[in-house]
Amino acid sequence: MNIALVLRTLSTLSWLLAAGIVILAVARAAQGRRMKSAAGMLIGVLLLAIVLTTVSAGLVFVQPEERGVVISAFAPLGYRETVLQPGLRWVIPFAENVVTYPISRQTYTMSIAPEEGQIRGDDSVAARTSDNQEVLIDASVIYAVNPEEVISVHIQWQDRYSVDLVRAVSRGVIRDEASQFSVAEIVSAKRTELIQGIDKTMATKLSENGLILVDFILRNIQFSPEYAASVEQKQIAEQQAQQAAFVVQQREQEANQARKVAEGEADALRINAEGRADARLIEAEAEAKALELIANAVRDNPEVLTFEYIQKLAAGIRVMLIPNDNPFLLPLPSLEEEGAFTVP
Repeated sequence: MNIALVLRTLSTLSWLLAAGIVILAVARAAQGRRMKSAAGMLIGVLLLAIVLTTVSAGLVFVQPEERGVVISAFAPLGYRETVLQPGLRWVIPFAENVVTYPISRQTYTMSIAPEEGQIRGDDSVAARTSDNQEVLIDASVIYAVNPEEVISVHIQWQDRYSVDLVRAVSRGVIRDEASQFSVAEIVSAKRTELIQGIDKTMATKLSENGLILVDFILRNIQFSPEYAASVEQKQIAEQQAQQAAFVVQQREQEANQARKVAEGEADALRINAEGRADARLIEAEAEAKALELIANAVRDNPEVLTFEYIQKLAAGIRVMLIPNDNPFLLPLPSLEEEGAFTVP
């Protein structure tokens, strides 16, 4: 609870009560009736009002997020050289008064959007780049009053520091830093370097005037219509080039795929041919081996040939022709039973 504010309220009510008593006493006197003890009541209320007014004028409550500058009629410089710290403080009534300053973080925004900044309408920073292109920069400056420099801020700027200091310094620094880069660098590679340069320079200038730069935020960069049109055309051309390169790459991939398929089919045909050749070779080797075995068997046992010959005869044969110089007569029991005969 702000006790100083409560005392001021009570003081005001006391003065109103005293005025009410006076008005009531005058009204009753006009009607020919006297108000008993009116004088005593008025004196008591006036004394209470004077005491409350005096005490409330000497008590000051400084919020935790504030610091106070005491303006004093008895100080040689016109103010106390010590900053008033948070809490309930006492100053000389009617001879000293306190001006408080916030030390919490504050934001000053300069934007092209009409409702976003501290100033209505387009408040963006127009700057010229090193290649003479105009850019519109939206920015926000987050800052705070240095608690140790509150008296200095009061003497130099009072409550005008946000507009006369923060706004003026930030706009000048933004223009100076932007002039060191081309528009292409600001957009891409050197954007971070631009922000760092602005932040460093602005922090120094604000510090010299009793403020602390917390952060500089580059919100947006907008180009002139001519440059924006040229950038759009360049982007369209780059996109078309990328599309053409993509088509070429796609055709190369399709050609590589077709070549791979052809190579695969050729490999498959070659493998099949090699497989058939290997199979035929194995078959030929097997036949050769078999013939060799047969030849050896016939050489060692000639009757094998006759046996094989008989095995090949059809089952229903009735007549057999034997060369006349053959000394052998082959017995065929099935033929003898049916009256088979041989012809020499």
